[in-house]
This record gives sequence, structure tokens and C-alpha cells, in this order.
Amino acid sequence: MKFNYDKQTDSLYIELLAHPGVDSDEVADGIVLDFDEKHHLVGIDVQHASTNVDLKHLEMGSLPLVSAS
Repeated sequence: MKFNYDKQTDSLYIELLAHPGVDSDEVADGIVLDFDEKHHLVGIDVQHASTNVDLKHLEMGSLPLVSAS
């Protein structure tokens, strides 16, 4: 998972899977979900991010981390 903030467009993109998006759906004002060809969610675009999210605080909870083999 990757977080990428674009200051010029004031958008935060959360890449969930490293697959290209082929379809998008705006589910709320300024919140766009990107889907791949199998309709799996691959990313979330938060437009006007500086006013919609706290960009200075990132907290991770319990994640199922996979150890390297």
C-alpha cells in the first residue's frame, strides 16, 4: 500500500494494489474509487485532501504483516 500526495492538485492517492485502474466511481464528493479489470479496488483518490483529511498524522493499527521468505 502506498500513500501519495500531490500538492499541485491537492489530492491524496492511496494505492491498495499495484494494478492499473480501468474504471472509477465517485462515491462521495471528492472521493473516487479506482477498480481494475476484475473490479477489484486498487486505489482511493481523495480530492481537496488538505481540507478533507489530516495530512500531518498517519497512524497504523494492527496489520497482518507477512514475513519475507
